[in-house]
Amino acid sequence: MGDVAVVGFAQAPNVRRTEGTTNGVEMLVPVFDQLYADTGLSNRDIGFWCSGSSDYLAGRAFSFISALDAVGAFPPIAESHVEMDAAWALYEAWVKIRTGEIDTALVYGFGKSSAGDLRRILALQLDPYTVAPLWPDSVGLAGLQARVGLDGGQWSARSMAEVVARSRADAVDNPNAQLSGAVDVEELLAMPYLADPLHAHDCAPITDGASAIILASAERAPELCERPAWITGIEHRIDSPSFGWRDLTTAPSATGAARAAGVDGVTVAELHAPFSHQEILLRKAIGLNEQVTINPSGGVLCGNPMFAAGLSRIGEAANRVMTGQAQRVLGHATSGQLLQQNLICVMEGRDS
Repeated sequence: MGDVAVVGFAQAPNVRRTEGTTNGVEMLVPVFDQLYADTGLSNRDIGFWCSGSSDYLAGRAFSFISALDAVGAFPPIAESHVEMDAAWALYEAWVKIRTGEIDTALVYGFGKSSAGDLRRILALQLDPYTVAPLWPDSVGLAGLQARVGLDGGQWSARSMAEVVARSRADAVDNPNAQLSGAVDVEELLAMPYLADPLHAHDCAPITDGASAIILASAERAPELCERPAWITGIEHRIDSPSFGWRDLTTAPSATGAARAAGVDGVTVAELHAPFSHQEILLRKAIGLNEQVTINPSGGVLCGNPMFAAGLSRIGEAANRVMTGQAQRVLGHATSGQLLQQNLICVMEGRDS
């Protein structure tokens, strides 16, 4: 099986609300155009398309079919879809290139979170028999996790606020960030609670957005990108959906995926942590020391386009390699409630 590399990444600006329909076409067309311009490819050159989105978020069945208008009606394409974050669509495309069936793939994700009540919609990810009928919202559940960690000494209210302050400061250099700027830790701690012990700033904002990545085989990658981000390890694992069966202050699936992907030597990590305490949890679960730079883009606390945010973490990390800012990086994505599913993608540059 041959090597696979990220050769292009583009994203739409992360915004609180976009005008237009929920099919993603308006967000995706400019993103695709940027990728075509950066790589010199066109829609005719892509061997496989794979997307991530959610019919529940769009509010209608087979909503991803409408998004294909952004691809074009001709020529006919080979296409697939995952009903989850597009990072898992990237995994599917990675497998397809590794088997030698294709040599290029375009992976994309999109979500218009402002179209509905996101906290309620995400309750549909829960166990349909024992938990979902209670309609516990995503922020309330994360508050329970944060409280368990606080009471157990795994993190503190100050360390959570420090994550937020650092993320907002780092996002100043990210033109696509929804939230950015200097914030004072003491002021953050004094803010009212949204779901005790979580403040509004501890939670990723409601965000509309999209992102896309082009993958290429070992033969094509050098033709399309001066410094490809080669995928050296990628793995995803899942924990129990029953919250009573696992320690909410750990993420065994993230630990296992990190071990399988091989995270030694990474200097930059983009973590998909929708709540401030989850970044602290993930750093420990993955085994990242204090020398690793976490979320230099600002992360999802500064912009969280549903079903594209995990793919964007891989893209942001890959971009550090492609621009020569880092040699070995990690992109992480999560899906489900309370870090139930975790995907780790390790990438590196190769000097000729």
